[in-house]
Amino acid sequence: MLAALAVGIVCLVGAAAAAGGSSQDPLVTLSYLQQVVLPDVLEQTDQKVEDKAAELETALDGAIDDYSAQMEQALAGSGGTGSANYAVVTLSAGQVLEMDIGCEVMLRVGSASCDSPSSPGLIDSTGGTTLDDGGSLAVNHLYMATIEGRSVTADSDTVKVLVRGGYTIR
Repeated sequence: MLAALAVGIVCLVGAAAAAGGSSQDPLVTLSYLQQVVLPDVLEQTDQKVEDKAAELETALDGAIDDYSAQMEQALAGSGGTGSANYAVVTLSAGQVLEMDIGCEVMLRVGSASCDSPSSPGLIDSTGGTTLDDGGSLAVNHLYMATIEGRSVTADSDTVKVLVRGGYTIR
């Protein structure tokens, strides 16, 4: 871009210099170059820089707006089944909350147990331990599914859990 700007300046200076002389006055003076040609070249250069800066600012503003909209949509979640916020989920006895990888669950009311085809079942982030298949969730402990196929089954009539991340209920 600088090379193109330099070529453009040379062309402008050459054109201005050619316009400065005539058959009666074929010489171009230093004062003419300093007082007429150079200010004109600088003015044109400044205008091109301002135009490009405005263009880039508009493009950046558009990219920021697009990114902000995407983040707002992601934070809003997807119908309560994959949110960045915790959702209160109520389960009845025998209902199963199937967890996606990275899903977190915290038992608040009732009793529930871990369903897992292999060990470890769920990671107990609060206790720093693991919970295997059939193990009971402790109230107010945060559990995370780090492997596919992990779920929580409601053991009491009413179970309330806080859930963050993707899940389905069956």
